[in-house]
Amino acid sequence: MTIGPVLILALFLLLFALQLRQPLRRWVMPKLRHLAVNLVSGAVAAVIAQLVVTPLGVAVTVWTAQQRFGLLHRMPAPGWLAAVLSVLLMDFTFYYWHRWNHVWPFLWRFHVVHHADPDLDVSTALRFHFGEIALSSAFRVVQLGVLGVSTPVYLIFELIFGAAVQFHHSNWKLPYRLESVLNRILVTPRMHGVHHSIVRGEANSNYSTIFSWWDRLHRSFTGLERHEGVEIGVAGYQDPRFYGLAALLLMPFRGQPDYWRKPQ
Repeated sequence: MTIGPVLILALFLLLFALQLRQPLRRWVMPKLRHLAVNLVSGAVAAVIAQLVVTPLGVAVTVWTAQQRFGLLHRMPAPGWLAAVLSVLLMDFTFYYWHRWNHVWPFLWRFHVVHHADPDLDVSTALRFHFGEIALSSAFRVVQLGVLGVSTPVYLIFELIFGAAVQFHHSNWKLPYRLESVLNRILVTPRMHGVHHSIVRGEANSNYSTIFSWWDRLHRSFTGLERHEGVEIGVAGYQDPRFYGLAALLLMPFRGQPDYWRKPQ
């Protein structure tokens, strides 16, 4: 096992313990059942990521380096500056991919699996449909090709990206003042909690992953104060029959409900 997965696992366990000790929101589902569903769905997605997304990403970065293809390979910048720009530009362009997953109905069919979680905690960071992971590989190929990111920086970015996703999905209650300061730079649990609201206008905001700047730049930022009393999930998927693993895996392939209206 390489150091990256070890660090990600250690962070997951740390955040899981912190959210149990200081929860930001109360849980709706039994904790063990919720964890089991998300771990299994996450394992399926992880297999797809390891077999498709990461190898494709490495292959693209090797090719762009050989061909001197892509924006960053054409810039006369020292290595450290190219690395910083790579991380910033990858996070910036991923903002658009995330937003497209909310705007385009076909992509939303898969992304809604992530949002349909009635609880939001660190295990939700693993809960992505394998179809969404496969589709994201196409975006990653284009992203890496256009930017011309080097292989080491790409792998480091994936580690930072994974850590950020776990942190802002966690149910860890940070002191509000501290989180307000952190949120000037980073996406934090309260900020991303608003993104998982059952209210459509709130769910269609706060798309950033690592840095919160992109939402401020695009005027899609919703402040931390809106997290107070937020209800997590998708209104059309609040029936407990949607909480199981089979329902989760089949969700994109079935008839879709009125997402933003609770069933009568």
